[in-house]
Amino acid sequence: SVRLQSNLGFETQRHTLRIHRRRSLQQESLLLQYNPVHKKIPVLLHDGKPICESTVILRYIDEIWPQNPLLPADPYDRAVALFWIKFADDKSPLLSKLYRTEGEEQQAVVNEWLEMLEAMEEHALIGGKKFFGGDEINMVDIAFCMVAHWLGLIEDFAGIKIFEPHKFPRVSSWIQNFKSVPVIKDNLPDTDKMLALLNRRREMLLTSKSN
Repeated sequence: SVRLQSNLGFETQRHTLRIHRRRSLQQESLLLQYNPVHKKIPVLLHDGKPICESTVILRYIDEIWPQNPLLPADPYDRAVALFWIKFADDKSPLLSKLYRTEGEEQQAVVNEWLEMLEAMEEHALIGGKKFFGGDEINMVDIAFCMVAHWLGLIEDFAGIKIFEPHKFPRVSSWIQNFKSVPVIKDNLPDTDKMLALLNRRREMLLTSKSN
C-alpha cells in the first residue's frame, strides 16, 4: 500500500490514505474519488477534503498552519521562492527520464540535470545560506528534495554518475544540511523499497515496449 501523511514539524493530526494495488494506482476507487482529474498521488486529506498536487498541498499547509511558515513573509523573498519552486517543478520529469532512457537520449537528460545543478549552485544557493531561505528549511528545499534524495537513488539504479560534490560544493553542503533535519531524515522513503519499485516500473516499461 501507499501511505500519505502530513508531517512537517507542526502540531496537526496525521492524515493517512491507503491505496492498495491490485492492478495500478490509477484504477483504485479511493484515488479516483479523491483525485478524479489526474488520478495520481500525492493527495492530502484534511478533515475529509482532498488536496492534490505537491506544490498545491504545500501552499495549503502553509496557509492552514502559519505558525511554521514554508514561504517568506516578505513579498519579494516570497516571489523569489515561488520562482525556484516552479523551476524545480518544471525539472521534476527529469527523474523518470533518467531510467526510462538510454544512450544518446539519456546523455541529453544528464546534460539537463547538470544545467539544473549549475543553476542551483550559481544562482539559488548564494550568500552562504544553509538552506534556500536561510537558517530554516522552506518550501523551496522541499521542492528540490529530488536532488537531495532521489537523484542519488536513480544514479545507483541506472548505473550513471551525475552529481559530483567537488563540482557543486554549495549544493553538496545543502544536501547534507537538508537530510540532517530530523523531520526530513525520519521521513525519507526506504531506499531498498524505492529501488524495488523502480525495478518493477522498469519491468513494466520493458513489457509494454515488447507488446
